[in-house]
Amino acid sequence: MGTSDSGAVQRPPQPGRPVLFRNGLVLTMDDTHQVLPGADVLVVDERIAAVGVGLTSPEGALEIDATGGILMPGMIDTHRHMWQTAMRGYGADWTLTQYFVWYYLESGRLFRPEDVYAGNVLGALEALDAGVTTTVDWSHGLQTPQHADAAVDALEAVPGRFVLAYGNIQQGPWEWSASTEFRDFVNRRLHGRGDMLGFQMAFDVTGDPTFPEKAAFEVARELGATVTTHAGVWGATNDDGIRLMHEHGFMTPGTIYVHAATLTHDSYNRIAATGGSVSVSTESEQSAGQGYPPTWQLRHHDIPVSLSMDTSVWWSGDLFSAMRSTLGADRSREHLEAHAHQETITHCHLRAEQVVDWATRGGSRALGLDGSVGSLEPGKKADIVLVKNDRSPVMFPVLNPYGHVAFQAQRGDVHTVLVDGRVVKYEHQLVGVDLAAARRDVERTIDHLIGEMGEEAWRRGMNPDVPQTKVLDNPYTYTKWDAGSAQWKR
Repeated sequence: MGTSDSGAVQRPPQPGRPVLFRNGLVLTMDDTHQVLPGADVLVVDERIAAVGVGLTSPEGALEIDATGGILMPGMIDTHRHMWQTAMRGYGADWTLTQYFVWYYLESGRLFRPEDVYAGNVLGALEALDAGVTTTVDWSHGLQTPQHADAAVDALEAVPGRFVLAYGNIQQGPWEWSASTEFRDFVNRRLHGRGDMLGFQMAFDVTGDPTFPEKAAFEVARELGATVTTHAGVWGATNDDGIRLMHEHGFMTPGTIYVHAATLTHDSYNRIAATGGSVSVSTESEQSAGQGYPPTWQLRHHDIPVSLSMDTSVWWSGDLFSAMRSTLGADRSREHLEAHAHQETITHCHLRAEQVVDWATRGGSRALGLDGSVGSLEPGKKADIVLVKNDRSPVMFPVLNPYGHVAFQAQRGDVHTVLVDGRVVKYEHQLVGVDLAAARRDVERTIDHLIGEMGEEAWRRGMNPDVPQTKVLDNPYTYTKWDAGSAQWKR
């Protein structure tokens, strides 16, 4: 059972009841970005039935007091390696190179199907808890059909909306996409699942002039699947990959380019001209080394943006952090560019309202789901988040609602979450979730990895060596310093 903000014990809501949110500040995120103070949102079955003031409550409806809270569409993460969630925080001090070595070359192959399942369940629960109602599972750990089945089993065990982006980092995409096992899996597990379980193909294009990835693009076209690809990643993917995709006709409006941080204007022009979008993982780009978070470039080229958090091996699993860091990175770049020309930015171009749009509507557009989710409008699927926390001094006053969502709120302020009209979080607690079972599964995964790697290798992987660097003597720390000789010391 949940506990209300007032301390009264509440019973979890019964499935199938109409839900009426009362007296909230509604961010519709519709085409006009209406903001409705003191408004109600009525949900009947899986859809939004009405949005307005003083709505009539149907008989038997669950009424939720949204006074003092913000009602907004469920957030959408377009790039999350959910199978890695069991290793939460393990790579906090990694670079992208260390990530590649650990997962691609050394230890990633140690993951069993049950480990993919454990990570996916935990990642899916983490997303719902933070108000992320749709998540792209960028699942590039699918070494066998059994791993793939485990990934889908996990997604179907959690009441969220997901897209399985199928990938396998242990093989080239031209290999795994051509296998009969892959096609059989798609037919068995992904076709006909509607908008609760979508399908993408996830692979990268290295820029090899022979373009071996062409075969995988052809499979995607045959299967009617969109492609999501890590593009513009320093040292891994570059403009040559974009050029090859474009010359062979594989850049489509449904293509999602993840990161896109180190591309030239030519590549951005190709993305813009073909209608694709970019999934920006700001915490990842500014820490791991893919390149500077590219929203400042994407805005210049008018390329659609969605947000993502990448992996819990490093970062937070919520889009509040993504919105906050994206605003900070974009504005920092804008100031730095101006300062380099002896100019001053007096007005920010990127606004909080825009990143809230990227966290909601941006994702629905990128995934082709804009007719179903992404805004609070009658007729759309009821993926709804109530941000409200009467116990927190940070949740009042709410003066600028977009700014409050982007800069003030956090996952602990997510009061209620609906997905497809179903209440999945209520009074700050997930509904019908066995967290103890999820914990046990994850603990078994960690025990397995440590057993296979050995305690020393496990610790070493979590604590990479600090490289020796030269530091100039600093006169302000009372060190012996000789400006004339530019003395250096280790």
